[in-house]
Amino acid sequence: MKKKNVFKAAVTALSLSILLAGCGTSTTSGKSSDADSKVIKVKIAYDQASKPMSYNDDKGNPTGYDVEVMKLVDKLLPDYEFEFVGTSSDDLLVGVEQGKYQAGVKNAFWTQERTEKFIYPKEFLGLSSAGLVLKKKNADIKSLEDFASKGFTLAPIAANNAQYTIIDEYNKANPDNKVKLKAGDAFTVDVVQWVNEGRVDGGVIIEGAYEKQVNDPNGPYYNLKDEVVYNEFAVIKTWPLFNKKEQKFADAYDKAIKQLQEEKKPNELSKKFYGRDLFEVLDKVKR
Repeated sequence: MKKKNVFKAAVTALSLSILLAGCGTSTTSGKSSDADSKVIKVKIAYDQASKPMSYNDDKGNPTGYDVEVMKLVDKLLPDYEFEFVGTSSDDLLVGVEQGKYQAGVKNAFWTQERTEKFIYPKEFLGLSSAGLVLKKKNADIKSLEDFASKGFTLAPIAANNAQYTIIDEYNKANPDNKVKLKAGDAFTVDVVQWVNEGRVDGGVIIEGAYEKQVNDPNGPYYNLKDEVVYNEFAVIKTWPLFNKKEQKFADAYDKAIKQLQEEKKPNELSKKFYGRDLFEVLDKVKR
């Protein structure tokens, strides 16, 4: 009887040691699955209709400049595990604010209003070219000043869209030469179509979106590539938005993105997704 008890104890000890050893292995993502590990799983929302900044590829996987930079950030943060969640721009803003998502990326500009709802980290995520879509006959319009001087009409922009803030800031700085700014009901309108149909004289758009819509042979408005033009009026910093309770996470992001900037990783992704290294004009960026 004593021998049986000794044998049972030995088997139990061996099984326990194997179990404990197994718990110390890593998952396929490279994150530790140890019971004592403190890996924090965070949801990163991305606007899946904002190509080439953030979207789903042909296989349904999240990608785009914003997403790919955040994937690199994830690799540098062993204490965090990112889950990318595709959604709409509006849901992203509401979801990050309410804590449904810990952070979100959507080619977001800085606005004072948003600082009251989100944490902006110290380090920006990337750069975005903003410009005007115009009929080719109006290609001589190179700035907001030119556009306003002509008395041209602008496609409506939702008041909670940062593009609205850009034009509003210009108007406040130039009270004698304002752009006719109208708040729209939807977050975005189809500015290329509006301009083409003559409903407005111009519309604000991000260069990356224009390239994918008009100059890409697979774009919905490739047939208009000889009818409309894109004239850049500003290059603007873009940011990830963090929930107000995620300061520690935002600080970790800052450390990682600084390393990536030193390694020129964002520059490489800018060339891949935008066709140009926007960081080359960083010294001229005012916003």
